Amino acid sequence: MLPDSDLARAGNPAEITARLGAAFATGRTRPLDWRKAQLRALRDLLTEHQQVFAAALNADLGKSATEAHTTEIGFTVNEIDHTLRHLDRWTRPHKVRTPLSLAPARARTVREPLGTVLIISPWNYPLQLALAPLVGALAAGNCAVIKPSELAPATSAALAHWLPRVLDPHAVAVVEGGVPETTALLDQRFDHVFYTGNGTVGRIVMAAAARHLTPVTLELGGKSPAVVEPGTDLATAARRIAWGKFMNAGQTCVAPDYVLAVGEAATAIEPHLATAVREMYGADPATSGDYGRIVNDRHFDRLTGLLTDGRTVVGGDHDRTARYIAPTVLADVDPGSAVMREEIFGPILPVVHVPDLDSAIAFINGRDKPLALYAFTASRHSKRRLLAETSSGALAFGIPNAHLTVQGLPFGGVGESGQGRYHGSYSMDTFSHTKAVLDKPLLPDTLRLAYPPFTRRKERLLRRMA
Repeated sequence: MLPDSDLARAGNPAEITARLGAAFATGRTRPLDWRKAQLRALRDLLTEHQQVFAAALNADLGKSATEAHTTEIGFTVNEIDHTLRHLDRWTRPHKVRTPLSLAPARARTVREPLGTVLIISPWNYPLQLALAPLVGALAAGNCAVIKPSELAPATSAALAHWLPRVLDPHAVAVVEGGVPETTALLDQRFDHVFYTGNGTVGRIVMAAAARHLTPVTLELGGKSPAVVEPGTDLATAARRIAWGKFMNAGQTCVAPDYVLAVGEAATAIEPHLATAVREMYGADPATSGDYGRIVNDRHFDRLTGLLTDGRTVVGGDHDRTARYIAPTVLADVDPGSAVMREEIFGPILPVVHVPDLDSAIAFINGRDKPLALYAFTASRHSKRRLLAETSSGALAFGIPNAHLTVQGLPFGGVGESGQGRYHGSYSMDTFSHTKAVLDKPLLPDTLRLAYPPFTRRKERLLRRMA
């Protein structure tokens, strides 16, 4: 018999999913006390060993301890706290009114766990994007298999080491590895697959899940624009855009991918963006302890190939040995250039000029629906138009990225940027089945009016009640 600390990593994917499925069938994950105990254990792990995870994030991505806490460790702790505060209410049956024609009767909805879920997490926020979905899966009473990204090996190893030691190993398992291990997992029958990553792999995940008719949540990405109009406070807008873009060295799915500058704002915002970069990271960002690194050589080479797609306003320096690319702003960017055809996912910020808001809206609507749309404008009319005339996973005015921290808001994409949503109560929706329950006593049998044969009197009464 394996000790519990090793149980969650033992066996191949088929054996692991079978073992977790058998554990779920016993009902061990359904009690609220079990769910709360798992969430509290996960919280304790993150707070008591945050230095371990911060070191892993620094090894994988060069993240500072502060950024590791605010965007990954602390973010997940806040998600746990929010869930624990509301879990009793979220799991209560919800009464539903019944029509007069069924009286007397009672109706309600009841949330029940799905079973065993698979969470495939990416490398850019390898802790948060593995554990935030796990919070929802555990809160809903599921078993879960976590597949961390092999491109963040230090964080993957930390998750594989610690999760089996603090969570119920009969209900939670970690599978490390690359494409072969992920493929083997996708061959198994899960009750839900939650994938965060790019659209290419998202299609593979969805096709694999379709073989088992397994529901899928896809948290993808895309080119999230930041619309900037004249008349707004350009200095503040530039600081916030630079902050949202260059955290994690630009490797953030909701980061502003490009600035869509209206009219004179295109040239006017350039010096403010350059100033914002220098204020945050100094004259030489390579020496800043607050600026991260590119995850690997392949991504570094892809990104440096985009640096010539415009006039450099600030940045442009790079060092392959250190996987360093300076925070870079490009101006005079051709909308048809390579930097505008693909999600950048790195510290390169193109500025694209459009003459007016009509052109900005047409530009956005002529491309795939983004994961987020940001707008910096002093015009209420412009805000109303962007809300009504564009489609995106989220819309934020005056600040990028921060909508993820509002626990009452759903997070998810639309179209090419993803499907499904999570965070807070929306995670409960994703990882639960809402069962309809109707209870009508056999006596008195008030349905006799609905039984054949139908007389004219019955027909009149039924039509009146319908």
